[in-house]
Amino acid sequence: MELTVWRTFVTVCRLGSLSAAAVELNHTQSAVSRQIAGLERQLGVSLIERHARGVRPTPAGEAFHHHALATLDEADRAVRAARDLRDGASERPLAVGATPSLAAGIVPEAVRRMLERAGPVRWSLFPGLSEQLHHRVTAGDLDVAVVTDAPPGLPNDPRVERRFLGLDHMVVVLPAGHRRAGRGPVSIRTLADETGVEDNDGSAALLRRHAARAGVTARVDLTAADLPGKLALVATGHAIALIPGLLTCALRPDVTTAALVDPPSRGIYTITPRRAPHPSAAPLLDQLATAFAPAGPTRPGTRT
Repeated sequence: MELTVWRTFVTVCRLGSLSAAAVELNHTQSAVSRQIAGLERQLGVSLIERHARGVRPTPAGEAFHHHALATLDEADRAVRAARDLRDGASERPLAVGATPSLAAGIVPEAVRRMLERAGPVRWSLFPGLSEQLHHRVTAGDLDVAVVTDAPPGLPNDPRVERRFLGLDHMVVVLPAGHRRAGRGPVSIRTLADETGVEDNDGSAALLRRHAARAGVTARVDLTAADLPGKLALVATGHAIALIPGLLTCALRPDVTTAALVDPPSRGIYTITPRRAPHPSAAPLLDQLATAFAPAGPTRPGTRT
């Protein structure tokens, strides 16, 4: 399959229009239609469907779109890496992965402190879930990943080195005007009748386990595609949600948080490949360790 056709499909999905994609790509609309039709024949499945205002991906198209974006991103990185070496770059960029909550604050701040001490380093940040990031480290796509042991946990993989950074206590995020806002730590039992929303299975599992320990059942009735979508449902009053405590510094202004009594926790770790580490990986790991040191993180299985 030609990546040019994949780019056409991604552009059609982004713009929701064959004609708009044709204009942006400097193609005719019939050429765009032929590329999409050819891709559908190769895959043996319909990727887009027409509606009153244009086109949208089918469920199969949504699934293909997700992976197509990742593939095109990797292809672009490959081109940049080759051209950097052609242009005399001394080393490849540092590729850093982080879960969405850690990518929202802790990791960029640690990179900033590293750059202040080590000088300019080319780097990129790739958010993702822990399982995805682990796979990218073992595949050689990432030099450092900051992950969590939230369910289903982290695999014991001899190909990577894992370092414990600290514990992150989960909090509940509420609409700004919620009755429990600003009232101190709350028991999950007092929120048992609230509708919950989650954006990934790990967070939902933490919430359900925490509620079960308190003798109640969590109502996770809504699902969001990602963290921003989850917070949007909370902000508009549709639900409450469990989020990492480390995320509270980067929340939108129309939501608030409340601490939980005996909160569920998750361990935060760095993972790096054991072979051929990037020269800037060690300085970044030092800054990440420093970021957790003031809070006095404990080892998994204990409480702060």
